[in-house]
Amino acid sequence: MAEPVVIATDLTKVYKMGEMEVHALRGLSTTIYKGEAVAIMGPSGSGKSTLMNILGCLDRPTSGEYHLDGERVSELTDDQLADIRNRKVGFIFQSFNLLSRATALANVELPLRYAGEVPNRKERARQSLISVGLENRMTHRPYELSGGQQQRVAIARALVNDPAIIMADEPTGNLDSKVGQEIMDLLLQLNRERGTTLIIVTHDPKVAAQTGRVIRVQDGVISTEAE
Repeated sequence: MAEPVVIATDLTKVYKMGEMEVHALRGLSTTIYKGEAVAIMGPSGSGKSTLMNILGCLDRPTSGEYHLDGERVSELTDDQLADIRNRKVGFIFQSFNLLSRATALANVELPLRYAGEVPNRKERARQSLISVGLENRMTHRPYELSGGQQQRVAIARALVNDPAIIMADEPTGNLDSKVGQEIMDLLLQLNRERGTTLIIVTHDPKVAAQTGRVIRVQDGVISTEAE
C-alpha cells in the first residue's frame, strides 16, 4: 500500500470574532496517500476552505496533529510554515494568481527563486511548461494568453518544485466547461504519470467524480468519504 503523505488527526480550528468563537473544524481526521487524486467537497461554511488552508500550510490548527510528507507541521512558526509550503505544496487557484507583467517562464520560475540557490532554475521552469503543453508560449505574458493557457502556467508553476502535494482550489471555476475539462484531464494525467498527490477543493460534482476519492466536509468534520 502507498505511504501516507497527509495525516491529519483530530484537527480543530477556532476563530475568535470579538467575544464570539467560530468553530470551523471540530476534531477532523483524515489520511491521504501518495499518488492519490482526492476531492474535498462541502457547502459554504462547512470547513473545507479551512481544511485546505491547513493542509496547504497556509494556516495552522488550533489543536490536533498534522503531518505532511513525514514532517510534523501543526506547530511550526510562520517562517517554518512558509518554507514547508514552498518545498512541499504546489497551489493552483481559480483566479490563476499570475504576475501580470512577467512572462510565463518567469511566473513558473518564481517558486524556485523563493527556494534560494536552485541549480538549472530556468531549465526546470522550461521543462515544467513543456509538460503542460506550453512550449510555444514561454515568453507570453498572462494578458496574451487564454484562460486555459493561464491555468496551465499556474499548473506548471505548482509542479516546478516537485511538491509532495498539489492543492487545487476550484481549478476549473473560471473556465468554460470544455476548457475546464481539458484542465481536469491534464491534472489527472500529471497525477497518473508523475505520481503527484492531487487534492482538489471543488463545488462541482462532475469534477469530484473524476477523482479517486471524495471527502465531504460538513459542520467542521468529515461526513462521508467515498471512492
